[in-house]
Amino acid sequence: MVNLLFIGDVVGDAGVECVAQALPALRAEYDIHFVVCNGENSHEGRGINEVICRRLHKAGVDVITGGDHSFDKHLIFPYMAKTNTLLRPMNYPKGTPGFGYGIFKLWDDIQICVLNLRGNTFFNNPIICPFFMADRVLQDVGHYAQVFFVDFHAEASAEKQALAWYLDGRVSALCGTHTHVQTADERILPMGTGYLTDVGFTGAHHSVIGMDTQTAINRFRLQTPQRYRLGEGEYRLHAAIFQMDETTGQTVAIQRLSLPIALDYTAQPVERETY
Repeated sequence: MVNLLFIGDVVGDAGVECVAQALPALRAEYDIHFVVCNGENSHEGRGINEVICRRLHKAGVDVITGGDHSFDKHLIFPYMAKTNTLLRPMNYPKGTPGFGYGIFKLWDDIQICVLNLRGNTFFNNPIICPFFMADRVLQDVGHYAQVFFVDFHAEASAEKQALAWYLDGRVSALCGTHTHVQTADERILPMGTGYLTDVGFTGAHHSVIGMDTQTAINRFRLQTPQRYRLGEGEYRLHAAIFQMDETTGQTVAIQRLSLPIALDYTAQPVERETY
């Protein structure tokens, strides 16, 4: 069996510290063979940088996935273009920096493919259809890997569920990110694909999806741009463990994790032009 740990959207330096502090023990406790972590919000709440990538890898993360904020910090582009251990959604247009999937060796004869996709519903910039792109990747490289994991970074629960049903039996598991709220609907679909609508986020839970509460309140109450500030306090790591059979490629068990982290850390507010 392959035990894959998927860590939900890491928000800010506090989220990175949560992973760095908790992951080594988690890998040992749950006999984790492979770790995927969504890191698109890890640098000041939007984007990622090379220093953070190296810190997450040092902590035990094998692959970092992304989403609509993958490109917010342009200095990451050269690094993104040369390594497939930092993914961005595959269905961005041709010419976008980086890789949308990677195939990685688990054991001598077992490989895992990690595919990163982004949804279209409720996004202002529709990109290539994720259903079409999933078909293309599976047709091109699906036969190279015994285990196939998808991080689907999407807003709409219906879009996530629809893609999971569309890929049932063709991928080992599909887990959603982006909403930063862990859902309680983990299940194994009839053909063996493991599914969870959203894994949640890692960082300050005394917040509004990772951001300062008063900033978020002002944004919605006043309907005006607000200075961008990260939340502070009650740190928590959200993740899910997918146990997958490397022979059949099917998920056999799913376990959600929502772990409080006793983090001795105070996030520094970061000011930006818009929330």
